[in-house]
Amino acid sequence: MLRRLLLTAAASAAALSALPSAAQAAPGPVAPADRLTITVAGTEGADGTYVLDCHRTGGTHPQAAKACERLDAVTVYGKDPFAKTPPGAMCTMQYGGPATARVTGTWQGRPVNATYDRSDGCEISRWNHLVPVLPDTSART
Repeated sequence: MLRRLLLTAAASAAALSALPSAAQAAPGPVAPADRLTITVAGTEGADGTYVLDCHRTGGTHPQAAKACERLDAVTVYGKDPFAKTPPGAMCTMQYGGPATARVTGTWQGRPVNATYDRSDGCEISRWNHLVPVLPDTSART
């Protein structure tokens, strides 16, 4: 019985030594990429398409660090920081100018496909909520 136990232990040790270590077998979890593409039009000077990388800040966004800070600040568990205005919302009938924007990509591991304009008070507020991700147009309107 003791001999069988020793042989089993030796065989198990040999088999384990042939396997790669856990650190070599698979990399640890990879954080989701926070990368957004922001296309802006109608803003007098801020029009264009920008890439925003966060949690390794980079890309072509002119205020990448501040934009990432803003997104981190408005990201709350259970709420979509890019959510549309709810249907039936009471919005002021004011016009904030011709600016439009589209944000696509991935934020916090979730796909993003959001559009923005400044067609009424709710949409102006929604836009302003994401400044400097979206350009500050308040001085231009």
